Amino acid sequence: LLNRLTPEPRSLIGPVLASVPAAGLPVEPLVERALEGTSKHASSELIAQVVRRVAGDLVRAREALGPDAGPEDLAAGADALHAGAAPAVLQRLARALGRGRLAVPLAVTADLTARGVPADSAATLTLARARSTSDADLLALERDVERDIALGANPLGATAGRFSGTDVNAPAQTGFSG
Repeated sequence: LLNRLTPEPRSLIGPVLASVPAAGLPVEPLVERALEGTSKHASSELIAQVVRRVAGDLVRAREALGPDAGPEDLAAGADALHAGAAPAVLQRLARALGRGRLAVPLAVTADLTARGVPADSAATLTLARARSTSDADLLALERDVERDIALGANPLGATAGRFSGTDVNAPAQTGFSG
């Protein structure tokens, strides 16, 4: 994948990419961000800055999630941290869900937080649903919330409504049967 980068960004991010495996962190999120920057015609300096920031987020995610966190968990945790979640939010999700079930709830928490839901609320609502639903259903709920927000719903209200099973776009019941 790195061969798809031009030499200048490759040389700027090379030292970061070389240091990541020794720290037990995944390289893929860094390469993906570099390729994203390249596809958007970002400057080499900006690409390097973003890659360094993601590497730092991966380190913080490792600290929050522990040494046994897998690459997908770390990438999703880094995204959640970047979106504004505190390390304590990641720790709470990890304690409640354990290994093997963390990546999607972390990713959903990150996305909801990035859309304006307070991180603690996003984690609480995601955790409540993650305990009783599949990852696919959790992602479907996230897409519904995204659509509701695009239609003008308040991010926290849309999330709370969808994650509690209440459709925020359903007409209000008036008691009038006509």
